[in-house]
Amino acid sequence: MINVLARAAGEEGAPLRSDGVGEGMRPKRKLNQARELRKLSTPAEAKLWEQLRNRQLEGYKFLRQAPIGPYIADFVCREKKLVIELDGWTHSTPAELQYDSVRTVYLESEAYRVIRFDNAEALEGMDQLLILVLEALNK
Repeated sequence: MINVLARAAGEEGAPLRSDGVGEGMRPKRKLNQARELRKLSTPAEAKLWEQLRNRQLEGYKFLRQAPIGPYIADFVCREKKLVIELDGWTHSTPAELQYDSVRTVYLESEAYRVIRFDNAEALEGMDQLLILVLEALNK
């Protein structure tokens, strides 16, 4: 089996570039940022992750704090190209809402569907949130 982490774009024997980038690879700093975000989950993210992890939601595999291009998605099901975002108080100013909009446009340009919930929906209405996620997965 070829170790894809040790190969650069299109060349099986070539080493990974020194900046940590190759075809299908993400910059190391983005991966490190994602790892740090996983350690700093909000209560809402932790609660939703308990429902999504280990293929608990009808067998769908989810990743949390997953890099997609220049962004990090809260949760992603790559098989169904579905991104779930949980928005808290940090998504309330015009600048933050604009950033979210630009981010969504990018993710949609990569063929992902983005669904957003606020933290209160995860903390207080998990059953309804999961129903909406399943509907999105089955579209």
